[in-house]
Amino acid sequence: MKKELLIGFLIGIAANIAGSYLYIFFFSEYTLETTLQIALEEDVLGNIIALGAVLTLCAFFIFLKKNQIYRARGAVFAVILASIIVLISKFY
Repeated sequence: MKKELLIGFLIGIAANIAGSYLYIFFFSEYTLETTLQIALEEDVLGNIIALGAVLTLCAFFIFLKKNQIYRARGAVFAVILASIIVLISKFY
């Protein structure tokens, strides 16, 4: 059970990172490093992380479709972690 939660969590984090990268790749005219630097300066890094979490939603539904409930829970934990990071980035 713990192994399945960890796998779902790691896949959720990887999906979030991939979603953030894809958002930057398709919608930014700068390189990845430059975009992240600008996002830090303008306090919009949380928005990019939140948009990256959309891809984790896809992983969540795939896990549910395959009846892998514990992996789906791990993906939910990854979304919760991303939302906590976004919340912290908004206030600090």
